[in-house]
Parts: sequence; C-alpha cells; structure tokens
Amino acid sequence: MTKKLKKLALLTILTVASIPSQGQDLLARQAPIDRKMQTVDSVALQRLIDLESYDTPAADLYNDWNNTYAHQATALPDSFRISLRDFCMPTTSRVLTSNFGARWGRQHKGLDIKVYIGDTIRAAFSGKVRIVRYEGRGYGKYVVIRHHNGLETIYGHMSAQLVEENQEVRAGDPIGLGGNTGRSTGSHLHFETRLCGVALNPALMFDFRNQDVVDDYYVFRKSTYNYESREANRLRGVGNMDVNADLDDPSDNAETASIQRAVTSTRFHKVRRGETLYSIARKRGTSVDAICKLNHIRKTVKLRPGQILKYN
Repeated sequence: MTKKLKKLALLTILTVASIPSQGQDLLARQAPIDRKMQTVDSVALQRLIDLESYDTPAADLYNDWNNTYAHQATALPDSFRISLRDFCMPTTSRVLTSNFGARWGRQHKGLDIKVYIGDTIRAAFSGKVRIVRYEGRGYGKYVVIRHHNGLETIYGHMSAQLVEENQEVRAGDPIGLGGNTGRSTGSHLHFETRLCGVALNPALMFDFRNQDVVDDYYVFRKSTYNYESREANRLRGVGNMDVNADLDDPSDNAETASIQRAVTSTRFHKVRRGETLYSIARKRGTSVDAICKLNHIRKTVKLRPGQILKYN
C-alpha cells in the first residue's frame, strides 16, 4: 500500500512539473499566429488610413451640402490633384456630338455623348447623390453626384433617374437612363465635371472614344487650364470645331495655331499594364529608338500604366 502511495505521489509531482513546459510549448506555437495577426491588423489599419485620405479631398473643398443648386461656384484652388482611379465610364457610347466650350454664341459646360432612350447611365466615381431633379428649360431629368476625389458630375437629359438624393453610390452603379428631356434636340447624355461648382472640360479626364480615363490623376492648374482644355478638345473631342473660339487673348492665335498643328500630327499611346517599349513599338508600327527619341527617355525606362507616350 505504501509503495502504491509513493508511486501516486511521484506521478502527481511529475504531472505538475510538466505543466509549465506544456504552457511554454503552447506559447511557442501561438507566437507565429500572433505575429500574423499583428500583420493583418497593420494592413487593416493602413487600409483605413488610405480610405480616410481618399475621402479627404471633397471634405476640404466643400463646406456645406446644398441641395438647392446644381452648381454654385466658389473659390477655386490655384492647383488641385484629382484622382481618376476606380472610375467607370458613364456610358459605353464612343460617339461625341458636342465639345465643351463656345457653342452657338454661348458656353457649353459639358460634353454631349450620343445615347439612346433607355441606355444605362452609370456613376463615374463613388460618392453621394446631391441632386435628383427635373429642369424643363435646361438639364431635363438630371442627377448631380459629389465624389470623394473632389469632383462633382452632372448627368442631364435622362428619361429616368434611378437614384435618390443623399444616396451613396459606387463607381459603375446605374443612376439613370438615356433620354431627351429638357432643352434637348435629340437623345443624348449631357455630362459635366465640376470643381468647386466651376465647370471643367470632361475631355481633360475622360476619353470616350477609347472608353478610358487619360491618366491615373489630373492636376488642375489655373495658369494652364484654358490651353489644356483646348488641346483636350483637339485630341479627344468632336473634330472640325473652332477650338479658338474661347481664347482669352486673341493675340496668341498664331502661337496656338502652331502648337495645334504640331499636336494634330502627333499620335499618342496610353501605356497599359504589362506593356513594354518593344510591344508598343510593334503595335504602333514604329521602333523603340523612335519612341525613346520622341519622349526623351531611355530604353531601360520603367513604364507605368496610364503613362502617355508619343509614337510618331
């Protein structure tokens, strides 16, 4: 009996003594998991920071949320960087019928894109719907969206609106149907891009013919905007229009005409993911040396998606 008690006591002591080592083994096994969780937490935190930064531009530009006016101009910054990432083309139509700028003795504040009654119109970027209204002598049935990147977009002459005021939308969400309402002579989408209520030429940012944006960002600068807008009409707008009609200073007509002739004879390529100088040269029927010379770059340059290259 005494021997049995001694064995039992010895087993108990050994069991108790083994508990710390088992605990240490458990901690050792848990350590990699803890490190992974810390990494996940860091990624989640960075995403939250990125999201907050993404939302900041519009908050910095606009002090109020006013549902009365489609556009009420406020002070424009001297320069402002507008992110064009995470976009959606408002329509799949590639046909432009009217440029931004002077038209019939007045300023046309947007682009007209040919759509048919019932065609789906989509939000260009994520944001919040500010206005859903009807204007018989102007936009007809229209929608105004304020986006996180600082822009506001206006979609006019629609046959139906599919969203409500104060509704959050994501890029690509259907917001209306093509139509011919308001002051319109045929079914089309009137599309505007505004910054602080001031109309900017959508062709500076959107290339409807190629169904793409022109770059990852557009930097608005007061000092160069008018010239850039005219060149955007030349490159991506309706052909055979008088792009000199909205010149601020008639004295620069000769210089502008010279620049426009050079631009007209130049062709551009927008770099897509995975493309190289060699693949672009083959696609465009030219040589790598020619592309490098035109763009003042080396053959070893690292191309980035969205980069614009001259190729002739």
